[in-house]
Amino acid sequence: MPGALYKAILAGAGMLALAGCFNEPEPAYKTRPEGAEIRLQDRGLSTLDVALDPAKVVYVNLDRNEFREVPAEVLKCAKLKWLRLNGNRLETLPDLTGLEELRRIYLKNNNFASVPEALKGLPKLTDLELSGNPITEVPDWLTRMESLKNVSFNRTRIEKLPEDLSGWRKLSSLQLGDLRLSAEEMARIRQALPEVAIVF
Repeated sequence: MPGALYKAILAGAGMLALAGCFNEPEPAYKTRPEGAEIRLQDRGLSTLDVALDPAKVVYVNLDRNEFREVPAEVLKCAKLKWLRLNGNRLETLPDLTGLEELRRIYLKNNNFASVPEALKGLPKLTDLELSGNPITEVPDWLTRMESLKNVSFNRTRIEKLPEDLSGWRKLSSLQLGDLRLSAEEMARIRQALPEVAIVF
């Protein structure tokens, strides 16, 4: 294969991958300004000691640190689309209405005893990760968030989903692995969401 053609194919593949990550109609590399990504995972941080430019930041990764609350600096990033806070010490979320562009929030392996109501303030949220938290139930309002596409509750304490799951019929995937769901409940969920990829 000619070198120029090979490079073009690779470049095209890269652009598609980036575009898919951000669910944008055009390649993401065209929409990410310099300084748009903040990657501070595995640093043992409990406070954020870097300055963020709220007009630029679209991606923040604070996985596996010691945060007990979402840093105030992050809440000012109005263009933020992807927020990773897996493996911290969060128990609650603050008001998130300033993050109207947020598409993905990852909160795996924290200390949430319930689904944070602050998620209601995210009208464009597509991906929600709450696996590994001591959550016992899914609130009705969450099943009415029509923007959601991928939801994960693996390894939580949920034993039953809300009766009305019609708002989730357009989900792409629903992760319910390692839960104490009865066979009857799993059958009910599959019947209610026949087009959704469900993992028990």
